[in-house]
Amino acid sequence: MNANASPTEISNIIVREIKGQKELRAVENLQKEVWGIPELDVIPLTQMVAVQAAGGVLLGAFDGEILAGFAYGFVGCEHGQMTHHSHMLAVKPDYRNFDLGRRLKFAQRERVLEQGIKMMTWTFDPLQSLNAYFNFNKLGVFSNRYFVNFYGEDAASFLHRTGTDRLWVTWDLPKNHIDKTDFNEEFGQISPLVKFGIDESPLIGDLEEGLKNEHALIEIPANINDLVKNNSDLAGKWRESTRRAFTKAIDADFTVKNFYRINRGDQNLGVYLLTQKN
Repeated sequence: MNANASPTEISNIIVREIKGQKELRAVENLQKEVWGIPELDVIPLTQMVAVQAAGGVLLGAFDGEILAGFAYGFVGCEHGQMTHHSHMLAVKPDYRNFDLGRRLKFAQRERVLEQGIKMMTWTFDPLQSLNAYFNFNKLGVFSNRYFVNFYGEDAASFLHRTGTDRLWVTWDLPKNHIDKTDFNEEFGQISPLVKFGIDESPLIGDLEEGLKNEHALIEIPANINDLVKNNSDLAGKWRESTRRAFTKAIDADFTVKNFYRINRGDQNLGVYLLTQKN
């Protein structure tokens, strides 16, 4: 299947539970294909079988017999409340323009709600703008937790060359609409905690002063993966700068509420909106 696939072809992709050894092995292989992780770091068939039996969710998006993507999560408990932690979601590169991430996530949401669980959590790299836009604008998550090198400094995946910092996001499952605020003139007057410079470098503002306001902004590159390939030192500076800004803001009781994609002249960038708790 390719990017020129027709809507009829796309509609033939079915989301359902993963079943049987053959399909579980396909999940193992897709982990390696998408993230480039070695055999040792792959979640194995035996673990997935046990998680499913214990109430976890493992869904696949199937184009005929081809596993185009999967979502995998398990039951958790946070602050005394039952949750579902969505640990993995992967889509084959050839299928990434077909809205499978959203379909898998909402199918996962449906099954979790049937279990009586009302909150889903997961982590993602805050420098990945496509994931940020999907999480905050397509799903309506929020975040008030930041982890430094959540999976260690030297992760196996080729996608994690700047460490494994993560935002821990929460999805309020009963909420069936996304109430988001447009990036308006009010936000445009805020001096960002981290600003995207003319030379693509991160410019750190006065964090103490910036966190005295109700809202705060953190800007990131539109494509950190290209930056990692072309200038790894600069990509590392973005990690250090945004890590400092996120941790300072969250420690000051700010919550990450939204993410925008904007243009500034000929620059494309991403902007996080953080709001202080009342």
